[in-house]
Amino acid sequence: MAKIILIDDEAAVLKVIRQLCDRMGHETFAFQTGVEGMRRLHQSVPDILIVDMNIGDMNGLDIIRDCHHRYPLLPVIMVTGYGNVRTAVDAMRLGAFDYLSKPFDLMDLQRTIARALGSRERRLVETAPVEQSASVVPEAPVPLIGKSETMGKILQLLERISSSEDPVLLEGEFGSGKMTLARAIHQSGPRAGAPFRVLHCSALPEDMLEEELFTGSRQTGETILTRAQGGTLVLDEINALPPRIQSQLDTLLEDLQGRRAAGSLPASLDVRLLATSTGPLEAAVRDGEFRKDLFYTISVVQINVPPLRQRQEDIPLLAQQFLEDCLRRHRGRKKYLDKYSLRLLSHYAWPGNVSELANAIARAFTLSEEERIRPSDLPPKVTQRVEFSGEDERQGRYRLPIGAELSIFIRQQERLFIQETLRFNGGSREKTAGMLGVSMATLYRKMGIKAERLEEEAATF
Repeated sequence: MAKIILIDDEAAVLKVIRQLCDRMGHETFAFQTGVEGMRRLHQSVPDILIVDMNIGDMNGLDIIRDCHHRYPLLPVIMVTGYGNVRTAVDAMRLGAFDYLSKPFDLMDLQRTIARALGSRERRLVETAPVEQSASVVPEAPVPLIGKSETMGKILQLLERISSSEDPVLLEGEFGSGKMTLARAIHQSGPRAGAPFRVLHCSALPEDMLEEELFTGSRQTGETILTRAQGGTLVLDEINALPPRIQSQLDTLLEDLQGRRAAGSLPASLDVRLLATSTGPLEAAVRDGEFRKDLFYTISVVQINVPPLRQRQEDIPLLAQQFLEDCLRRHRGRKKYLDKYSLRLLSHYAWPGNVSELANAIARAFTLSEEERIRPSDLPPKVTQRVEFSGEDERQGRYRLPIGAELSIFIRQQERLFIQETLRFNGGSREKTAGMLGVSMATLYRKMGIKAERLEEEAATF
């Protein structure tokens, strides 16, 4: 059980956050003024501080600055209702662990709290043998696991590129695991002990992107390149960069490449570049939305990260890993996923990919009242189904999960139509293929079965 101090002048927000923290098994202390909250904090330093940006009697940035100076191991999560991106970035520079904009998703807050606790525990272990909370253990990074063919190829490629200096472009949908792969590349290479910095290109306005990449902070004069010295810089969602910033970035990277080749690259600019994109950049280049020269600069190695629905055999492994992460964070609590829950997880389409799966497991872990995690503990959208059938009972009934791709429904309907055509033709494959205007190979493929099985199935009609 961790101790968490909450400071927010909105009573309703305090109540919601406190209820969430209580459900997670933590001890919370809520205050509506900065003075009261900081007085309690100085009396007994908590494991986490969650503070609003504008409390009324104090400024959230001042609290973050003070806490970072006095209690450098204390993770501070800033909550703001003003959507001020510059202020949020300033908070991170002053030492905040993370920030959330109101209205925020409770699952996002839950995961942020879990990450903050894990970060605190790791830093405690690294600095001194300080007494730690007995019920909270460090959050282990998600390992690159998967038995699917596509993940196997990606893991083999990572082994070959981890020690190189070539830029890597990771493409894939939101939540597919691009950042996990980027961190794995960093951790498995010679820069593992150096900084790992991420610039969220889609989250910052153009002037702040320019400041972060080229001109430096108004307070410190540092760019994100200098803060990543000797380590790895990830340009997250680089496809969102404005055209002017793309041009400046291409010029900068060409200059760095030239200096590296000449052996004159200063240590402050010695970083490895990784980039992620939520869409295919080659298509953006063809459409004139992304610079061709910049694309070739950042994509010496290109990795396409498949969505979770295309590697369903990895879902049970990932679900078990996320559950083990929850068990490590809450030592003493035993939980397991029953076979019915695993079956539902494996057949859901996961439009939010790996991130959505992680949130679903965290939710189920929190809400389950027994050791066994049942389907009722999973998010409703995972268990909800749409049922459809053929025109008569012989054609069978099918239930597809909400969120399944339209192509899955179409394949089911094709199969029903082929079965009816086979029945009409007395089981003749040749007549059925001719009537449908497809080849025999296409007929077998659309049925999803081997030729021998198709004969047996047609014989039963």
